Amino acid sequence: MQGSVTYKQSLSARLNLMKPCQNDIKRFIAEHPPQLTPSMKELAKCLHKRKIPIYLISGGFTCIIEMVAKSLDIPKENIFANKLLFYYDGKYAGFDEAQPTSETGGKPKVIQQLKDVFGYKQVVHIGDGVTDMEACPPADAFIGFGGNQIREKVKNGSRWFVKDMTELINVLQQETN
Repeated sequence: MQGSVTYKQSLSARLNLMKPCQNDIKRFIAEHPPQLTPSMKELAKCLHKRKIPIYLISGGFTCIIEMVAKSLDIPKENIFANKLLFYYDGKYAGFDEAQPTSETGGKPKVIQQLKDVFGYKQVVHIGDGVTDMEACPPADAFIGFGGNQIREKVKNGSRWFVKDMTELINVLQQETN
C-alpha cells in the first residue's frame, strides 16, 4: 500500500472479500487459539499487583482479543478493537465502523480518550507495529516489542526495544525493592 487507501477502506475491502461468517470465526478460534508471548502472563500479573490498569488496543478483532484478555485477567471493557457484525443467521454483515481502531490513527485516539476520561498522567504503550509507535504521543512513552516479529522501523524508532517481557518485569520488580 502506498497510503492511497485508508485503513478503514482496506479493512472493509479485505473483509468483504472474505465474508467470514460466525461459524468460520468460531472454527478458526477453535483450531488456532491465540498464543501468548512467553512471559506476557507474568507481566500482566506484575502490573495487576501494582494496580496498573492494562488496556488492549488492537486493529484486530474483539472476538479474538477477548480470549487473550481473559487469559491475562483483563476486563472486556479494557479492550479496544474492531468488532465484526453478523446477521441473525450468522452471515457476515460488516464491521463496526464507529470503533476508532477501524480508522487510521485509531490507537492515538483511544489513548487520548483514556487519558481524558480517566485522568491518567502517564500512559506507556507497548507494541510491535508502526501504528503502535505512532500512538506516542498521546502516550507518554512507547516500548517497542520484537518478541514475535522484529520490524526494523519499530526497532529503530523506539527509545526502548525489548524482545522479551522479562526485561520489563525485571525493571518493575527493581522499582518495588
